[in-house]
Amino acid sequence: MAQSHPGPSGQSLTFAKITPYQSGGLAMTSDAVDVDGWLSAEHSLAGDAASPPLAWSGLLEAESYALIVEDPDAPRETPSLHWMLWNIPGDLTALPADIPPGPHPTALPGAVQGANSRGEHGWLGMAPPPGSAPHHYHFQLFALDRRLELSPETPLAKLVNVLKGCAIAKGELVGRYQAPSGIGDAPAPARTGSYGVDPATDHATQAEIAAGRGPLDSGDIDRHAPHDDEGVTRPRGGEAPDPKRPFRL
Repeated sequence: MAQSHPGPSGQSLTFAKITPYQSGGLAMTSDAVDVDGWLSAEHSLAGDAASPPLAWSGLLEAESYALIVEDPDAPRETPSLHWMLWNIPGDLTALPADIPPGPHPTALPGAVQGANSRGEHGWLGMAPPPGSAPHHYHFQLFALDRRLELSPETPLAKLVNVLKGCAIAKGELVGRYQAPSGIGDAPAPARTGSYGVDPATDHATQAEIAAGRGPLDSGDIDRHAPHDDEGVTRPRGGEAPDPKRPFRL
């Protein structure tokens, strides 16, 4: 099980503050976290900012679940709060991706989404400062012996105090995410691609795509390729694009 730890603020995460009154724990997984522990950029503010899917196992007697997601690496006085969701039905063992924002998400009847660090009700996509070390996003799930009669405006501190008295079990999943480095704007040879050198690698890399750069013309290893309105690379000299290589941004 992942270990919650204080970040720059020195404050412990919610997971360390709550001791369930029964033994055992919840095992959490997510298709949005790869085998190396990286959280998909799809769920960042630079991506679709969609909430990630989650699944869990280990307890079947819960009346409800509460989920809290925090980033202890954020450069602020308290960990960044990315999601508060409670009154998740006790018979569920998973959450779908892209739960819409709002205090009462229609995808989860009866559930309540609290306010994140931006004051919005729902998932707050990852957005660490460019150039910073990877941030760790702690998905903390608590199995509860009751449903909670709390307003969507309930602050985290109050929710934590309530959870201390009704948590049966808990589980944690940590996903890492790092902001794009801007490598797409670096001149060769610092760039990761080898445009025009080897046809097998004559394409935009994932880092360059994430940095907002498209592919280059063959042989043009230092400058951004010209594109048409649909993002198709225009060869030099005005020739028609090669249909076998319709690179798009």
